[in-house]
Amino acid sequence: MGRGRGAGSGKTAGRGHKGSHSRAGAGRLSLYEGGQMPLFRRVPKRGFNNKQFASRFEIVNVSQLEAFEDGAQIGVEQLLRAGLVDDLQSKVKILGDGELTKRLLVAAHKFSKTAEQKIVGCGGTATRVGGKETKSVRRKRA
Repeated sequence: MGRGRGAGSGKTAGRGHKGSHSRAGAGRLSLYEGGQMPLFRRVPKRGFNNKQFASRFEIVNVSQLEAFEDGAQIGVEQLLRAGLVDDLQSKVKILGDGELTKRLLVAAHKFSKTAEQKIVGCGGTATRVGGKETKSVRRKRA
């Protein structure tokens, strides 16, 4: 922006005479490097990222299940109402952090070993929801 000759960028405000970049509204692309091969094309693209294929689980600890009444049936819908899960479609994994004193009937997609032990130890049940998880087995070539 022109601030006069004394400021060092007066008259044309460092934009030069005429041309597209001297006009108002002409923005420069931040990735443009003046004809030089851009950085994102110079850097090699290698490897594999599993982000789009990874299954994400929302985590609920056993200590958070203590808020429910004794003998309650707990599923994803009940966890959503309690504010422990963000979405009804989300997969839930119960972890064994904390103590549990109530008998609960918990249904979730996954359980850690300690969580399952604590739930069953209090007289409750831990049932897995959804399809069975199958481990992929590689066939040996003959």
